[in-house]
Amino acid sequence: METLRLIRKKFPDIILCLASNGLAIGPYIEELACYDISHVTITVNTVDPEIGQKIYGWVRDGKVVYRGMKGASLLLERQLSAIRMLKKKGIVVKVNTIVIPGINDDHIEQVARRMKGLGVDLLNCMAMFPNVGTPFAEVPQPGKETMAAIRNMAERYLPQMRHCTRCRADAVGLLGDDKTHEFRGCLSSCAKMPVNPSDHRPFIAVATMEGVLINQHLGEAYKFQIWGQGKDGYHMVEERPAPEPGGGIKRWMKLARILHDCQAILTSGIGETPREILSKSGIRPLEMSGFIEDGLEAVFSGENLDRFRARRNPCAQGGCGGTGGGCL
Repeated sequence: METLRLIRKKFPDIILCLASNGLAIGPYIEELACYDISHVTITVNTVDPEIGQKIYGWVRDGKVVYRGMKGASLLLERQLSAIRMLKKKGIVVKVNTIVIPGINDDHIEQVARRMKGLGVDLLNCMAMFPNVGTPFAEVPQPGKETMAAIRNMAERYLPQMRHCTRCRADAVGLLGDDKTHEFRGCLSSCAKMPVNPSDHRPFIAVATMEGVLINQHLGEAYKFQIWGQGKDGYHMVEERPAPEPGGGIKRWMKLARILHDCQAILTSGIGETPREILSKSGIRPLEMSGFIEDGLEAVFSGENLDRFRARRNPCAQGGCGGTGGGCL
């Protein structure tokens, strides 16, 4: 819930959704509505506890574990209650139902009918994928014809989300408005394009003492110059303050946020911890010496940087040239 709160606060226009098995979502629905969650997915594989006990080996509620009919009944009760509460709050509800041959494949119509009665907006009938070493390892995966027939039947009750297979990063569109086929050619072409970090990180940060040379250790810098590239060459956009010394890893994570739009940082020296954190944040930490504009030209043009590299003296060995006070 804290993650949702922070995202909503920082990105007020972003679409937020949530997926749950429905067991413990109830107490949070009031808060979810406050964060303007656009839709919630609840997985409901059956509306009959007799069938449910064949699907779920156990259901844990807090520290108590229930098995058999007790577990299946508790889960179903919580799922139905959650859907009712979500709809009262005006939240779009999508239900996922995993089709398990020989277990609930003849039961999907009852699920669809019950979900319609609760005001569910969309039903996603999904084929089960058998996994080795699980209780359903020997259960065959339902075929395309079987799934098509089940979806056609269920569609008499609720709209079907037909474009969902496994969790996919190539899906395009919104619930009930699949545009994957329309954009497939575009997606394939884009996937083959090289990644250009300057598209979303147009700047380069520089650690410098006087604004002419790259001559300051990262840990000793109290500010950074932010440079960009224009038609008439390179220009300094602004100066940004560095995080206060101390704080360990948190300091470098804060620096990564400060330099979020920078593709690289030019410095005369850098410790291993900030190097790793900045790299993982998409910012190239480059140790070099010389004039700032020469370094910028090399980075922006993709030139070999070997001639700019300063001789590396690891901070841990006390040879970085700084006082060492800012390396922590």
